[in-house]
Amino acid sequence: MVDPLALRLANTIRATSRGLTDAFGTRESTREWLVAHAVDVGVYVDLEAWLPTEDDRAALVDLRQQVRALFAEYVAPHPPSSADATVLPPFPESLAAINHAAAPALRLLEWDSEGQRLEYRLLTKTELDTVKAGLADAVIEFFGGPQAEQIRVCPAPRCVRYFVKSHPRQEWCSVACGNRARAARHYAQHRDD
Repeated sequence: MVDPLALRLANTIRATSRGLTDAFGTRESTREWLVAHAVDVGVYVDLEAWLPTEDDRAALVDLRQQVRALFAEYVAPHPPSSADATVLPPFPESLAAINHAAAPALRLLEWDSEGQRLEYRLLTKTELDTVKAGLADAVIEFFGGPQAEQIRVCPAPRCVRYFVKSHPRQEWCSVACGNRARAARHYAQHRDD
């Protein structure tokens, strides 16, 4: 099962053995991530041809942080991801920012001889506004749907990801994180012996 776009956006920060990495670390890596993950947004903007400016990249990082603030609020009272818990923007401002970014996204009901269907339109002036509107709309759809109830923070050492719990016994975002957590627990138990 493919993770929802909102979750993939929140998880553009990853922990590695060398520290945190950011898929939005450069203009080029930001475009690569958008091309690979924001397929729905690509309907409105030729993402492969669009290279965000440094200001655009910073705006997308800011949008990501707003999204991570929503995830942190959702998992409360459990602690948020350790990656940015101390630097997240306040929840009310983040919610307002996501709604503002999504404002140009419209869903219209089209109804003709072929039947009814949703038609999506974005009323934006720039590529950045279009990308932000598409990403924010995906976030709104995610938090308005049933999958949001299963959001968890991965408790594995050094992991900073959120995940959707897809199985009742699932504790970590990945097998690798589960192995790392078990190894750390084993080491801690035997270190005291």
